[in-house]
Amino acid sequence: MYKPLKQISEYFLIGVLAVVPIVIVIQVVLVMKRMLADLFFSVYGYVDSYAFTFVLFAAVLAALTYIGYTIVKRSQSIVISTVDLLMAKIPFLSTIYRVTKKVIGMFRASDSGAKREVVYIEYPKEGIWVPAYVTNRSGDWYVLFVPTSPNPTSGFTVVVHSSRVLKSELNIEEVTSFIVSVGADFPKAEEISRKLPVN
Repeated sequence: MYKPLKQISEYFLIGVLAVVPIVIVIQVVLVMKRMLADLFFSVYGYVDSYAFTFVLFAAVLAALTYIGYTIVKRSQSIVISTVDLLMAKIPFLSTIYRVTKKVIGMFRASDSGAKREVVYIEYPKEGIWVPAYVTNRSGDWYVLFVPTSPNPTSGFTVVVHSSRVLKSELNIEEVTSFIVSVGADFPKAEEISRKLPVN
């Protein structure tokens, strides 16, 4: 009696774990749908016209697409450049805006290779290696963001000498997947045996 129940519970747990990623994706889609619906109806509440609301949303969609197109084709947008100039004149907001842009830029494919570099460092003690994003460099010194699992947006910033850093072949997307999956998804696991020394 005990063995069949154990087998059923194992099957149930495997089934739950298999469905969890699907549920998370559905939840993200539902949250986005709810946000867009709330925004749509709040605009509709002001203008009381579905046609005007649809036109407004279409215009915003077209404007965002055009901004994205100009950034890809010309590496800059007049709209964004104008906002940058205006934000630079507002003392407190300019700092938040500048830092936010740099953090987002670190994850963008159009940025320079150094900004997308991934390395390993020993933390919290020697012999334990963790991946880190290279956010800046100054001579032989690296400024690194060390993310924590399973949320890669939380973590801490450290300054490390190049002699204490091992370069990784992982890109930003791969290392983020590794962190979010708490190590289950490791696209280039073979580099561990090649690069990481055993103390």
